[in-house]
Amino acid sequence: MDAALEEDVYDAVIIGSGPSGAITAHTLAVAGFRVICLEQGDYALPSDYAANHDMWEIVARGHWQAEPNRRGNPADYPLNVSETDLAPSMYNAVGGSTIHYSALWSRLAPSDFRVRTLDGVADDWPISYDKLAPFYDEVDDFIGVSGVEGDTAYPEGLSPKLPPMPLGKLGLKAAGAMNELGWHWWPHANAIPSQKIGSLAACARWGTCIQGCPEGAKASFDMAYWPAAIKAGAKLVTGARVSRITTDESGAATGAAWISKGTQYHTRAKQVVVCANGIGTPRLLLLSASEQHPHGLANSSGLVGKNLMLHPNCTVIGYYDEDLESWRGPVGSVISSMQFFETDRSRGFVRGPKLHACPTPGLLFNGIDPHRLLPFDALWGANFHQVIRDARNAIFWGANIDDLPEESNRVTLDPDLCDGDGIPAPKISYRYSENTLKMRSYVMGKLVEIHKVAGAKKLVEIADLKGEPGHLLGTGRMGQDAKTSVVDEYGRAHDVPNLVISDGSIFVTGGAANPTSTIAALALRNAKQVIATLNEAN
Repeated sequence: MDAALEEDVYDAVIIGSGPSGAITAHTLAVAGFRVICLEQGDYALPSDYAANHDMWEIVARGHWQAEPNRRGNPADYPLNVSETDLAPSMYNAVGGSTIHYSALWSRLAPSDFRVRTLDGVADDWPISYDKLAPFYDEVDDFIGVSGVEGDTAYPEGLSPKLPPMPLGKLGLKAAGAMNELGWHWWPHANAIPSQKIGSLAACARWGTCIQGCPEGAKASFDMAYWPAAIKAGAKLVTGARVSRITTDESGAATGAAWISKGTQYHTRAKQVVVCANGIGTPRLLLLSASEQHPHGLANSSGLVGKNLMLHPNCTVIGYYDEDLESWRGPVGSVISSMQFFETDRSRGFVRGPKLHACPTPGLLFNGIDPHRLLPFDALWGANFHQVIRDARNAIFWGANIDDLPEESNRVTLDPDLCDGDGIPAPKISYRYSENTLKMRSYVMGKLVEIHKVAGAKKLVEIADLKGEPGHLLGTGRMGQDAKTSVVDEYGRAHDVPNLVISDGSIFVTGGAANPTSTIAALALRNAKQVIATLNEAN
């Protein structure tokens, strides 16, 4: 290992190479700062993805499994999930969990930032949609988002750079049902280029996005940002498991202690930026307790690890007689709807879900698995081929549930479970709230209604969609008051000004939108503030 990693003092050390880490590294490196990123995983090569194998769905259930406990790769750390209604998904590699995301590119709506003001629950964000919009736009343009401008669910100005993916037969079928019902829908934006841009290829519609894109088209951040960050001078170290953030006598952050192949290292830096996701970040802060920070780093509020939001999802899959070519990618939403997104108290809950119409590629994932509760003879034997044929003509109408923050949903350190280096593992405590269950029940009825209007011949309802999603939010929330939040509006820890958090843990509320777009925009905004801070210090 390079001895300079311990001798140098970098301008910034970044922990985690997912979307926020990649954007932070790129932004600081382009500005001329010396930056190093520590990633406990390695590169995931597109040539190794499951889709390159004949039995790709079987392969995907091993090394490419989304849940770390079921996957058990060397880079993973275990999770104690004995007290959770939903086992979290994540992936440890360069690019983080974007290796597995479907690349739905959603923004939070303006109301998501004002939930306390509008609905009297949770808290308002210290920033508004308008403040974040320029950073949304900048990231969108850099990676080449495909979509259609003019979505009436958002303010004017949202204009994806590239043309949209084709709606196809499935999208037209889904949109027709929404038109008949008079409900909002829009072609969904995707972080998948419809034509080559930068280091990304054009989408070839493999339909294996969640298992990794073998075409190199999906904007996973190992592809979308890291090549440019490294070219600009950022240093990326893989196989580096950070065990704690170090501090000095005053309580300021001094760098990161980490382990690689059993050897201990320490990297010093003027700024420490944590991008380890909504579970890894609170774990690391709690591991970094010291005399100056006895309850964990940046935890004077006692909120580190609390308010975990996981976006529980549900689905109703409809099977149709006509050929919908449902095997075509991309896997993410063809069209989406925010018809029920804003609060309507007559429904019996606050906030609302976002709906997605998705294709159904894969004989196991969308053919056999949804039918496993059928009697044996109804799935296997003479009926097997019909089940598989039906899967080619299906629409997966899913919903993201706006999972409001609750302090009882939290990440703590397990007293017994450890990772491969002996570092305490996280324990996840998470239960569905009454509001979540009411929302889920309501939207399941709406999904059934859509399919019936569209003429589905058979429905499979899955209220508790396991393995989804990898949305890990809220455990280091931002705010103006150090007593009720962990970081300020730029991700700077109230207790440790040279410590910045730039991942989904700083969300105040989760909304119902897939969060990666917002994580990326916040990371860019935070990184530009880090540049201003470093310039002032120099």
